[in-house]
Amino acid sequence: MSKKYIILLLASATLGLTSCSPFQVKSDYAETANFNTYKSYKLRIDDLKLNDIDKDRVLNEVSKQLQTKGLSVSDNPDLIINVKANHKKVQDIQSTRPYGMYGWGGRFGWGVGVNRTWTSNYNQGALIVDMIDARTQKLVWQGVGSGISIDSPKSKQKQIPEIVTEIMANYPPQRGK
Repeated sequence: MSKKYIILLLASATLGLTSCSPFQVKSDYAETANFNTYKSYKLRIDDLKLNDIDKDRVLNEVSKQLQTKGLSVSDNPDLIINVKANHKKVQDIQSTRPYGMYGWGGRFGWGVGVNRTWTSNYNQGALIVDMIDARTQKLVWQGVGSGISIDSPKSKQKQIPEIVTEIMANYPPQRGK
């Protein structure tokens, strides 16, 4: 195999793996904000309505992500980080195509067919990370991620760090994208 073919194959596999996220993540930011000036943060959890276990998971991961981006905790911060969580009930309806046997006339004649439809109900969680300029008290960046399976403790344990990482991947924003 040629070297170009191997590189192309590896690039395709990497792109395929990174685009298979189960989460829906988006972010927005104030065009006027200078993100290079933000060096410190303080967490505000007034709106974080989670149990203590999940609250610790979320806050630890948000802090970890902010610190990897060069921000440090401060009592006199540049940014106030407000983390919120919510959930909604989701009903997933799936259906199969009719199957069975065909009778007289082949595909277009009469016959017997069976269609199967089933539903599943579950709770889906979302996290919202607001970054507020401490000096102006204005929102300068917001990241939202949804798709956490909150009915399963094992899923939450795995998914909370993943979704926070995906949300924070958009900070600081790349202008013009």
